[in-house]
Amino acid sequence: MSWFESLILGLVQGLTEFLPVSSSAHLRLTAAFSGWHDPGAAFTAITQLGTEAAVLIYFRKDVGRILAAWFRSLTSKAMRENHDAQMGWLVIVGSIPIGVLGVTLKDQIEGPFRDLRVTATMLIVMGVVIGVADRLAARDESGGKHRAPKQRKTIENLNTKDGLLFGLCQAMALVPGVSRSGATISGGLFMGYTREAAARYSFLLAMPAVLASGTFEVKDATESGHVSWGPTIFATVIAFVVGYAVIAWFMKFISHKSFMPFVIYRILLGILLFVLVGAGVLSPHAGESGG
Repeated sequence: MSWFESLILGLVQGLTEFLPVSSSAHLRLTAAFSGWHDPGAAFTAITQLGTEAAVLIYFRKDVGRILAAWFRSLTSKAMRENHDAQMGWLVIVGSIPIGVLGVTLKDQIEGPFRDLRVTATMLIVMGVVIGVADRLAARDESGGKHRAPKQRKTIENLNTKDGLLFGLCQAMALVPGVSRSGATISGGLFMGYTREAAARYSFLLAMPAVLASGTFEVKDATESGHVSWGPTIFATVIAFVVGYAVIAWFMKFISHKSFMPFVIYRILLGILLFVLVGAGVLSPHAGESGG
């Protein structure tokens, strides 16, 4: 991997990680359209450490408060009723599905799931899902002629069942084209949460999964020697800087804007991808290592 490739891929990772458009799909498509080798699951997981560092810094007060309360709850029964302590447990519970499926489906994630036809399908299907969830939330918030606006749930209303459902939604993002934020936020909207609450828990929930995945891939990459460390670290730093700016913008955006621009973009991109593959312009395996 060249330094120029790592710059572009780092920018793509930072720009798309927190938006409901699928960063893994865009990294895959950037390589395919540019004629580069697929950066691979290891590169994706390691550069996600950069964007996750941006989350840790952006939500540092939340993270610090949750960790402190959670550790205190291990020895204090009274603290177990504390909302921040409960959030710590809910993040753990919500991380179980992606941990189990990530290990179980590792070969598929690094192989068949990277087929561009799978990516295109997921872009379109999840685009429709996000659109429906967004319209449902908008209807509840605006009400209508004969009904008052419906009060949606906040982060304080999160419980074990909902935390596990959020986790199942996050696990869908193991397939390129789904989008971690898109799946978890739309899942939260279907469960009746506000956009801000769904996004906040989505970003907190991603931390254990991304940190574990990145650490695991760093260990594998170190043992195999198949990663260009200089360009990969450079891409990770770029992803961190760009990712922090994007998350700050996105948290403001979702408080008063619709997800429809992202929905339209996903569907159009998915259709374009099907057309290019169907016309033979792109191979379903374009950009894959060795192909």
